Amino acid sequence: MASHLSNIYGSEQDKVNCSFYLKIGACRHGERCSRKHIKPTFSQTLVIANMYQNPAHDPNCKLSEAELTSYFETFYEDVFCELVKYGNLLEMHVCDNVGDHLIGNVYARYDWEDEAQIAVDAFNQRWYAGRPLFAELSPVTDFREACCRQNDMGECNRGGFCNFMHLKEPRSSLVRELHAQQRVERKLHPSIRDQERAKEIAEFSAPPISTLDKHPQKHSSKHSDNDEDEDNQEARSDDHPQRKRSADGPESGIDLDRHRQSRKSRRGSDPAQLDRSF
Repeated sequence: MASHLSNIYGSEQDKVNCSFYLKIGACRHGERCSRKHIKPTFSQTLVIANMYQNPAHDPNCKLSEAELTSYFETFYEDVFCELVKYGNLLEMHVCDNVGDHLIGNVYARYDWEDEAQIAVDAFNQRWYAGRPLFAELSPVTDFREACCRQNDMGECNRGGFCNFMHLKEPRSSLVRELHAQQRVERKLHPSIRDQERAKEIAEFSAPPISTLDKHPQKHSSKHSDNDEDEDNQEARSDDHPQRKRSADGPESGIDLDRHRQSRKSRRGSDPAQLDRSF
């Protein structure tokens, strides 16, 4: 029984919980819905209801398509730059629906739940375009499931009254530019969470202490043994100068000095060759 309930949770077969609210974060029935709207206590996603006022919905609008696009992109950039002040913003979407429960909704998904909560608390005390803002956490986690697939293919016959999201997308170049600017700002002015995360990564990726560092005395004794061996070899060579002379020939020392002088004379004053010589 429990496994059956978990399988149908949030689906159309669930007779207790509203599937539209769980997928989209909004329901056209609102508080009158016969099924439960379970509002999350923590979430990465927030929604600001009815924030975007599309001038195209005004019957007296005389703006051209280019002016409407410029108006929307200015709004998108303005809100995006405000949202990034509260955390690492992963994505932001604006609904183009005309239904009361979706019109002008702005959705934002952060990297962490506490970032979304801070943004909700801040926006509930803000105004935009002379209107108060109403933000809350949203259960939406996958916008691909929340969006109308028929609208993406240009085949939705319900238009703006569709109960699934019809997103109004800005230019992709603008979105890339805003996200790149956010990354630069976070590097220049990292938040407390970014600093803690960088510290954890540095501690996790630190190289292990080598065995030489663990036993410095043994390491130094090896060096001292090698030094003693070299001193003994030099002493033996000094004690038997004739043995060394006999190995190289009777006049090897004179020939070696003469050979060095001839190399210097052949190099001349070439600075490159002088730099490479020892």
